[in-house]
Amino acid sequence: MGLIVVTGLSGAGKSIAINALEDLGYYCVDNLPPQFLVSFADLYGMSESNREKKIATVVDIRGKNMFGDFFHAMEELGRKKYPYRILFLDADTKTLINRYKYTRRRHPLMEDDNLSMEQAIEAERNFLKPTMDRADFIVDTSTLKPMQLREKIVNLVSDRPEEDSLVLRIVSFGFKEGIPSDADMVYDVRCLPNPYYIDELKPLTGLTEQVQNYVMGFEESRVFFEKITDMISYLLPYYRKEGKNELVVAFGCTGGRHRSVCFAERFAAHMRGQGCRVLVTHREIERSMS
Repeated sequence: MGLIVVTGLSGAGKSIAINALEDLGYYCVDNLPPQFLVSFADLYGMSESNREKKIATVVDIRGKNMFGDFFHAMEELGRKKYPYRILFLDADTKTLINRYKYTRRRHPLMEDDNLSMEQAIEAERNFLKPTMDRADFIVDTSTLKPMQLREKIVNLVSDRPEEDSLVLRIVSFGFKEGIPSDADMVYDVRCLPNPYYIDELKPLTGLTEQVQNYVMGFEESRVFFEKITDMISYLLPYYRKEGKNELVVAFGCTGGRHRSVCFAERFAAHMRGQGCRVLVTHREIERSMS
């Protein structure tokens, strides 16, 4: 039996995630109070026919005061040797506010605490920070369309051979928009020559051959890239040994459209060549297209 606990910020896409898991054959329960997690796992695992079944549940701020039992439930699941993983969905505050405006719904914390939408989101973010720190998977849904989120969930939790269990997620971003909240490693490539100041390259992105040839045409870019790939290739076996399911590597430049995109694409191609499972997100480019 395997249990996936879906949690995260309200409006970040938990309904989409649990629907995707249900389509993968998981028995799913929404809005389960944390103190019932162990009883749920016990009940579903009592029948011998259910031993190999997969279950998933959403646990979030709607439980309010009951959410305080979450970590106790996780410890009890571990004591009983029930395998479980925590999937945490995140999104930036601006995106969450826009989603609430679109759906015309109220944030759960606004009803009783007399908070503004922004205050409610930040209160929830602070409350869930310890849970996010313990998550096996963290997915930032700020730039993801529903089908993209569904695809990402499927890729993360689908059964794979043990040696291929780690997903390498590569993100390009612009520092002026902030560092991705789920990044494990952040590389600042602003020290490299900037195509933005070349008139014919300025309107292009790092997805184009012209920009990639410019950026990688400098020795400092090539040496920087070699050192990054050497270090991460060296570290990956140790992350796998520790049971890490996802490693998020982020490349940042000023605007997130040229150098960071170039490095993310080159790095993704290199790691795929090493047999890694790779997902790529170009945050600023995808935001401009949405």
